[in-house]
Amino acid sequence: MVYQKLRQPRIADVITERLEAMILEGSLAPGHRLPPERELAERFGVSRPSLREAIQQLSARGLLYSRQGGGTYVSQELAGGYGDPLLEMFSRHDEFHLDLLEFRDALEGISAYYAALRATPADKELLIRRFEELRASYAESSPEDDPLREAKADATFHLAIAEAGHNVLLLHTIRGIFQLLEKSIVAHLAHLFEKPGARDLLMTQHRAMLDAILEGRPEDARSCAHRHLAYVEKGLLELKRAENRAQRAQRRVRALPKRKNPLDQ
Repeated sequence: MVYQKLRQPRIADVITERLEAMILEGSLAPGHRLPPERELAERFGVSRPSLREAIQQLSARGLLYSRQGGGTYVSQELAGGYGDPLLEMFSRHDEFHLDLLEFRDALEGISAYYAALRATPADKELLIRRFEELRASYAESSPEDDPLREAKADATFHLAIAEAGHNVLLLHTIRGIFQLLEKSIVAHLAHLFEKPGARDLLMTQHRAMLDAILEGRPEDARSCAHRHLAYVEKGLLELKRAENRAQRAQRRVRALPKRKNPLDQ
């Protein structure tokens, strides 16, 4: 029997794989600046030439880029996986918001489920921080506020749940639609906030999701995510029906024959 000789992996290749894994898991997010070369080499316990070679490999693959005198960054293009023309059209047509909500229901329900199973102490600390930021954005809001600020805080909280689920495909899918998600939330919140007590109810729903994840109750976490999105979907359907009624009324008015003015006779 012939045995193949085992080849010792090159240090640069090992570093390359480790950095790739950190990008996939979200530890190194698009636009993230890597620590200085000396510090990173010390963290990995490797020589600077080996680290430099690994960075060059990842740069050649389009995963990293360097700025002259400004350090090395994770490519921003990795955040644009859902920036194709089709989804650009989705963002410009409100009638597809219900499709996005159904998509969110499927993705975020399972993300909340896995987050409740797998969240680490660091994940839980980040989730609590994101929840407090969301609560602050709701509490400090006023009629003059830009709804995008609240939408960003809302989307960031949901993204933190995906990160806590430790499934890289789910994470990158949700991260890929992040901008589309923000636009969707802006549209939904603008309508829902017109209802008395809507902010309090939304915060109660987010709190229930957070508690289920922190307490390790996966089925409850998934159910809470579903109830939250079902409420948002119900509000959007109500808005659509109101818009349809208004358009129908306008068509009737335009279709009515004009009455003659008696003074013109």
